[in-house]
Amino acid sequence: MNNILIVDGYNIIGAWPDLRNLRNQDLSAARDRLIEKMAEYQGYSGYRIIIVFDAHYVKGIEKISKKYKVEVIFTKESETADERIEKLAIQLSNRKTQIHVATSDYTEQWAIFGQGALRISARELLTEVEVIERKIEKNVKIIQEKRPISKIPLSDEVAEIFEKWRRGDK
Repeated sequence: MNNILIVDGYNIIGAWPDLRNLRNQDLSAARDRLIEKMAEYQGYSGYRIIIVFDAHYVKGIEKISKKYKVEVIFTKESETADERIEKLAIQLSNRKTQIHVATSDYTEQWAIFGQGALRISARELLTEVEVIERKIEKNVKIIQEKRPISKIPLSDEVAEIFEKWRRGDK
């Protein structure tokens, strides 16, 4: 079965304390940090991740992009994230696909249940992400302890390039 996680971007940013604090200083940085966290989640869980952001924060026409294998959608100016998420749940739903929607928006929860999607609250998703981050840190620590020390020192720039490759971003 294919699993797709649709994330209500600004809802999650507003619900996660570290992202909420970052949003108050730099909204773009908060969006980028959410995308990075979801890329790690995607890499570990295997879910297809789609993050939907409301257009009222970024004016203009609909914009769809991909970053770290995560699909990012900014809705059209006249469309809310809730409306787009409901459309996606309908479009992507089939027998071989389970749709999950990450939101703490109560009204949206009822709409997505009607489409057969499963809801993950912002708190539940944060807990899952934190568990995965701890597992990744533990695995990295084990690998670092086992591997021989590199004879080739890497600059920060090269290390950053390798990290982008690891996440699937070109």
